[in-house]
Amino acid sequence: MATLAPEIALTPSAAARVAAIATKQNKPAILRLSVDGGGCSGFQYKFGFADAVETDDTIAETDGVRLVVDSVSMDLVRGCAVDYVESLGGAAFKVENPNAASGCGCGSSFAV
Repeated sequence: MATLAPEIALTPSAAARVAAIATKQNKPAILRLSVDGGGCSGFQYKFGFADAVETDDTIAETDGVRLVVDSVSMDLVRGCAVDYVESLGGAAFKVENPNAASGCGCGSSFAV
C-alpha cells in the first residue's frame, strides 16, 4: 500500500514545474524519483513521469502534484527535498539529500 509521508518533500517551485510539464505532455502530475547505481559519485538520481502510484511507493504531495519514491530508493533519499532551480547555467530539478556524504558538481549523483 502506498504511503503518504513527510519523509520526502516536493517544493512549490518543483510542483509548479512538474504540473506545467505534465499538462504539456498530457500526463498525470506524478514525478517519480529513483536511485540507480552509477554516476561519478556512486549513485545517481533518476527522474521520470509515472502513470500511477505503485503499492510500495512513498508519496509527497504539494499543490496537487505528487512525488513518488519506491521502497528501495527511499532508503537512500529519506528526508530529501526535490526543488526546481533556475540559474544562469540552466534549469533543473535538484535533490537536497541529507543522507549524501558527498556529491558531484552536476548534482545528479551522490555517495553515502
